[in-house]
Amino acid sequence: MNPAKFEYHAPSTLQEAVSLLREHEGDAKVLGGGQSLIPAMRFRLVQPDHLIDLKRIHGLSYVRRRDGKIAIGAMTTYRAIETSALLQRCAPIFAEAIDVLADVQVRNKGTIGGALAHADPAADLPAVVTAMEATVRAVGGRRSRSIPAHRFFQDAYTTVLGDTEVISEILVDPLPRRTGSSYQKFANKASRFAIVGVAAVVTLDAKGICTRVRIGVTGAGPTAARARTAERVLEGKSPTEEAIEAAAARAGQGIEFLADLHGSAAYRADLTRVLTSRAVVQAISRANPGS
Repeated sequence: MNPAKFEYHAPSTLQEAVSLLREHEGDAKVLGGGQSLIPAMRFRLVQPDHLIDLKRIHGLSYVRRRDGKIAIGAMTTYRAIETSALLQRCAPIFAEAIDVLADVQVRNKGTIGGALAHADPAADLPAVVTAMEATVRAVGGRRSRSIPAHRFFQDAYTTVLGDTEVISEILVDPLPRRTGSSYQKFANKASRFAIVGVAAVVTLDAKGICTRVRIGVTGAGPTAARARTAERVLEGKSPTEEAIEAAAARAGQGIEFLADLHGSAAYRADLTRVLTSRAVVQAISRANPGS
């Protein structure tokens, strides 16, 4: 099936893109890598009157340090993130998640900004940015704003972005010492989307106590979510098998589990428990490699 008719725009600056969004407010879609939007348009699930392509805008693809944080441009491809020496050293969970994301063709074209703005319930990176407590920078509203990742996703394919807003970059903190991370997922064999995916980031003190735990879950419900109850169960405790299992058992608290042809709500709830345990165990082992 072919897309419905639309007018194509290829701005050369971010300011021009924002102007187009304002001019066609409510009738336009922003195109990043196109790996999700174009198929949706072909099936006429989405029918924008105007398509605003960001690929000709210079300066939106980068991974670099700035003011103590790692800044990732919105048009940075999965492949560029996966191969970034800076991220491999300071936030390796990004490369780990992208390694199990879709296929080579998608990783070469898909962009982090497009993935987050699309907010697919089964996408991998929403869990990662949630567990990493990333900040999403958006421009085009009444003012530019910084949005914590855990507040960015509202529902399936729905974010807090307004009709005239576009993601400019994502900011993450480098992982501190004695911190390990892990991304674990159970994937659909055909699409490689997550039936459930769990990202865990754990910091230990010198005595091996969990001082900071962050867990992001994707695929389980209509949007990526922080497993805050599980985090609180484990923080301040020695990461014994019993403590980890107690935390994992609460990872699904507050999630409205999906049920579809890939799995029931109960199945996803159990996957969330199992994958949380695996992710936390591996994050702890990486935080304390000598244990």
